[in-house]
Amino acid sequence: MKFRQNNQFSGIADTLAGSSAQINEGLRAYMLRVYNYMAVALALTGVVAFGASTSETLMQTIYGTPLRYVVMFAPLGVVFFLSYKLQSLSAQAAQVWFWAFAGIMGLSLSYIFLAYTGESVALTFFVTSAAFAGLSLVGYTTKKDLSGMGTFLIMGVIGLIIASVVNLFLASSSLHFAISALGVLIFAGLTAYDTQRIKHTYLAFGHNEKLAIMGALSLYIDFINLFIHLLQFMGERR
Repeated sequence: MKFRQNNQFSGIADTLAGSSAQINEGLRAYMLRVYNYMAVALALTGVVAFGASTSETLMQTIYGTPLRYVVMFAPLGVVFFLSYKLQSLSAQAAQVWFWAFAGIMGLSLSYIFLAYTGESVALTFFVTSAAFAGLSLVGYTTKKDLSGMGTFLIMGVIGLIIASVVNLFLASSSLHFAISALGVLIFAGLTAYDTQRIKHTYLAFGHNEKLAIMGALSLYIDFINLFIHLLQFMGERR
C-alpha cells in the first residue's frame, strides 16, 4: 500500500514537472515571437527613416509644411486605434496596422539623420539596445510584482506628452533637458514593467497572436522613446 502511494505521488510530481516544462517552453517561444515582431518593426522604422532622410524634397515637404504635425502625431493615432479596435481586428489586420505604424514612425524619426551625425545615432542605438536588453531581462526574471508601478509610469508618460507639446511653443532648453532626463527614467521602468506584463499575459491566456503583436508594440514604443531621450544626451549635432 505504501509502495503504491509513493508511486502515485511520484506520478503526480512527474506530471507537474512536465506541465511546468511545457509552460516554460511555450513562454519562451511566445516571448521570442514578441521580440521578433519588435525587431522587424525597428528594422522597418530604421530603413524608412534613413531612406526618407536622403530625399531633400520629401524632407522639405514634411518638415517645411504643417504636414510635420500630421507625421508627428499619426503614430499616436495608430496606437489608440489598435488599442480600441484590437478585439474586432483579425490577427492579419493587426499585423498590417503594426507594420504601418512602424513605417509611419520611420517618417517621423527621419529628422534625426539630419540633426545628428550618423556615428552618434549608431552609438546611441547600440547603447539603447544594451540597456533595453538588460531592463527587459530584469522584467522577465524578477520575482517582484511590478504592476504597482504601472499606473505611476503611465501617468508619467502622459505628463511627458503634455510637456513636450507645451515645449513646442515655449522652446525652453531647460524644459527640454528635464523632459529627456525623465523620459529615460520612465521608459527604462516601462521596459521592465511591460516585459513582466507580457509574460503574465501569456501565463493567464496562453498564446494569442494579437496579444503578441500588442506586446511587441509596447516594447517597441519603450525602445524608441528610450532611444530618442538618450539621443538628446549622447547625440552629436551636425
